[in-house]
Amino acid sequence: MTRPRILATLALCTLSFCWPASAQDFPRQPIKLVVPWAPGGNVDITARAVAPALSDILGQQVVVENKPGAGGFIGTTGVVKAAPDGYTLMLGSSGSISVGPALARTAPYDPTTELVAIGPIHSVPMVLTASAKGTIKSYADLVAQSKNGKQPISIGSAGNGSSQHLALELLAYKTGMKLNHIPYKGSGPALNDLVGGQIETMMDQLTASIAHIRNGTIVPIAQTGNVRSPLLPNVPTFEELGVHGFDMVTYTGIFGPTGISQPVLDKLTAALKQALTQPGVKERFANLGVDILTLDRSAFQQYVNLDFANSRAIGKAANIVINE
Repeated sequence: MTRPRILATLALCTLSFCWPASAQDFPRQPIKLVVPWAPGGNVDITARAVAPALSDILGQQVVVENKPGAGGFIGTTGVVKAAPDGYTLMLGSSGSISVGPALARTAPYDPTTELVAIGPIHSVPMVLTASAKGTIKSYADLVAQSKNGKQPISIGSAGNGSSQHLALELLAYKTGMKLNHIPYKGSGPALNDLVGGQIETMMDQLTASIAHIRNGTIVPIAQTGNVRSPLLPNVPTFEELGVHGFDMVTYTGIFGPTGISQPVLDKLTAALKQALTQPGVKERFANLGVDILTLDRSAFQQYVNLDFANSRAIGKAANIVINE
């Protein structure tokens, strides 16, 4: 065989071998799962519930890495700019994928074009809570203090542009209550201050708040959703309290940078779907009061895009703009 033919044959063999191997052998190294919020919040709790199951299924460690800041923008932007090889993913949520970019005057990324959905995990209601060290023990107390108090009620959230931020602004818009928004770098730090009495109230996902509710350090006074969560059967929904059209629930899912090859995308989606059927994962989420989402990848992507559009509409109606 002549030298040119040998080189051509080797090149052909290399191409035919390496291309399918990139999908067949995936993953060949640990996968980074970025959480764009501080430890202790809904997204962090969710990531640490599914990461071990994904590690077992994929045969490589899935490492949770917290990158909080700027309402989820810092961690998410890092994922958007990462190589689309499947080794850098993120635990995305309503705040970082839908709400933040929808409310930002100049968003650093477009979630509908620069991120691709791997698959959904769960949806979760929000709960309005008060510090057990304070005087607010019910929604009626909150309304009365808002009307009679000299200062606006301090209310914490996971950060500017988070889904909690949108929810509390919408609550103020619908009810006329005076609320002083205190943004944090994630739910964990905000909950710490709520427990300590440094802030009076907080809007957050039930997943992050339930442990503090159970130990009595914070008091649940209202919840979103069409029906009461089984974990909070004695806490009324906002609809029951007369705040109509306030049915905000949040979603979580895994996302990656646009451009991940279809075979790798399919493998990741299948692994996530399998992880959500594991008894330990199902039990963990049941104890947190969430509903596991069973949408396929395409339907979930449509769900995310619609939530982004709805968040933008709410922000416009309530004149909510972040990073001005």
